[in-house]
Amino acid sequence: MFTILSIIISLALIAVILIQVRGGGTALFGQSESSFRVRRGFEKILFRGTIFLSIIFVVVAVLSARF
Repeated sequence: MFTILSIIISLALIAVILIQVRGGGTALFGQSESSFRVRRGFEKILFRGTIFLSIIFVVVAVLSARF
């Protein structure tokens, strides 16, 4: 049961991470990426979803090792 749940959560976590926009890259026309960026809208949802899924994954992994 925990194995199937951890596989599902890990696949969801991989999908959420791959959907996120990469912050790295080259600066075009003199614009630098070193400035502080605020996450808004869908990007904020993905960021919080990543944190939530990673916490749930750790909890399921600990419970799987415990039982």
